[in-house]
Amino acid sequence: MAQPALFTPIRIRNLELSNRIVIAPMCQYSAEDGCMTDWHLIHLGQLALSGAALLTIEATGVTPEGRITYADVGLYDDATEKAMGRTIDSIRKWSDMPISVQLAHAGRKASTDKPWFGGSQIAPDHPNGWQTQSASAIPFNPKYVAPVALDRQGLNEVRDAFAASAVRAARIGLDAIQIHAAHGYLLHQFLSPLSNQRTDEYGGSLENRARFPLEVFDAVRQAFPSDKAVTVRVSATDWVDGGLDIDQTIAFAQMLDEKGCDAIHVSSGGLHIEQKIPLGPNYQVPLARAVKAAVKMPVVAVGLITEPTQAEAIVSTGDADIVAIARAVLYDPRWPWHAAAELGAQVKPAPQYLRCQPSQLRNLFTS
Repeated sequence: MAQPALFTPIRIRNLELSNRIVIAPMCQYSAEDGCMTDWHLIHLGQLALSGAALLTIEATGVTPEGRITYADVGLYDDATEKAMGRTIDSIRKWSDMPISVQLAHAGRKASTDKPWFGGSQIAPDHPNGWQTQSASAIPFNPKYVAPVALDRQGLNEVRDAFAASAVRAARIGLDAIQIHAAHGYLLHQFLSPLSNQRTDEYGGSLENRARFPLEVFDAVRQAFPSDKAVTVRVSATDWVDGGLDIDQTIAFAQMLDEKGCDAIHVSSGGLHIEQKIPLGPNYQVPLARAVKAAVKMPVVAVGLITEPTQAEAIVSTGDADIVAIARAVLYDPRWPWHAAAELGAQVKPAPQYLRCQPSQLRNLFTS
């Protein structure tokens, strides 16, 4: 039987991925003052034994004000670097899975409560709250305190914070960086005309709206070792009339491609409270397909990909090069094992788990 496309290897700069399944970044809202806790060791540790090809750490604030909530992970000072380094070192003792980090700034969607406490914005004058920043002084929700529009100095500080976090990521041995330019957070706020109404060189045309995200990419690329991958996550459409759309995203992806971006992860939405998302299996795959047709770099598809045959079809038909699994792998931390079993492929488990191979699947595990 031919090897399923989902379980064929792919190389992305330094990353030798054993298959086409990557674990998407998923916020855990369990950090303390930006520092990873034992929860992250438990959570990331189990996912590092999942059989996927790459593990991506959740949205990680490049500044304290760039965190979505007060309980988000950061990588902006010695304490947050030490905490993340401890977690990474512990995982590395037991797993050789490559690990990436998603560097992020939440912009106007920052200073919110944990989702299980409602997730609403916390005002700047309340405990666990702070003044948010954005491309323009337009709040995400009319009930929220308006963000401060970043001036030239503020832009430089945010750009330099991304670069400084990239240096820290390299120092603790992370294999790759994903820059978060999706889901309505700061870099997406610059890209979308709904949130960016500036009249300077950072607003107006797509070229201008893309200027700051591209400056951040350049700064991270320069700060991170040249032999390690830097990728970008985008929202291909705002799902709102007059917002960012697939044609603009394709143009932005081509700009990134020209700058040497190693891969692009195509998601959608998150910018506007009036978005109308047609949720359903594969609902974002056409967006990934459109981007893939226009760029040379590998493309990652994500969004309600829950079944192995579904993931196999996405890769085998060329809609995307890689699939990212998020909530499905939270529900089933051995999702890649079960996908291999269903598709007739093999996975390499930790030796401690070799004896759990089902009797009816004698060729599932490689030792």
